[in-house]
Amino acid sequence: MPPSNERKIIVLPDGPYKVVGGVPLCRKTQIVSEYGEPLTWRKDEDIPVPETYLLCRCGQSARKPFCDGTHARAGFDGTERAATTPTASRQIVLPGTHIVVKYDGYLCMSSGFCATRNTNIFFLLEESAEPQVRSLIMAMIERCPSGAYAYSIEEDGPDIEPDLPQQIALTTEITSAGPIEGPLWVTGCLPVERADGKPFETRNRVTLCHCGRSSIKPLCDGTHRHLPPHR
Repeated sequence: MPPSNERKIIVLPDGPYKVVGGVPLCRKTQIVSEYGEPLTWRKDEDIPVPETYLLCRCGQSARKPFCDGTHARAGFDGTERAATTPTASRQIVLPGTHIVVKYDGYLCMSSGFCATRNTNIFFLLEESAEPQVRSLIMAMIERCPSGAYAYSIEEDGPDIEPDLPQQIALTTEITSAGPIEGPLWVTGCLPVERADGKPFETRNRVTLCHCGRSSIKPLCDGTHRHLPPHR
């Protein structure tokens, strides 16, 4: 297995993601309640991959998740518009009792793990003096794929992140209309190298656009849930 510092994802101009270093690839599916509330993730399978491989970014490949060159024929515009500033510069701090929650709304792609039909993290923080409530807040945050939420125990303490493997997951989201393809979920502080040469912050949890239509490429913004499939 190559050293982790040799692994990375390279965003190719108007093209696919080039994955270097034999990064593991798998499929994961949301587990939801009987009310459609996202609760956790299920790993479905590992996908064999070579040392270097190309993942579709335009959303139109006939070989998804892998690239088949369709982006060139379709005239895919892969221009990157995601902010290059660090998440810490955008976070708002939501203090609770024995927990401090930090929220970066820019990264949110509405995966739904931060709420149930009855409550959400904002309201739960009002009851966070209760350890069981704090435990629920922590679990919700750690299952958020985009990393929009983070938490620490003290106001000036380090963020506590889930211990996630260095891998890419092809996600399936469960909606009222049925299963749909979600973003690529990149975990384990896997570097993403932007095609425009600007630095991209390396984070433990990142969601990359897989439908080709996000307004903040290469990040997912949840657009895949609101547009008809490619023809």
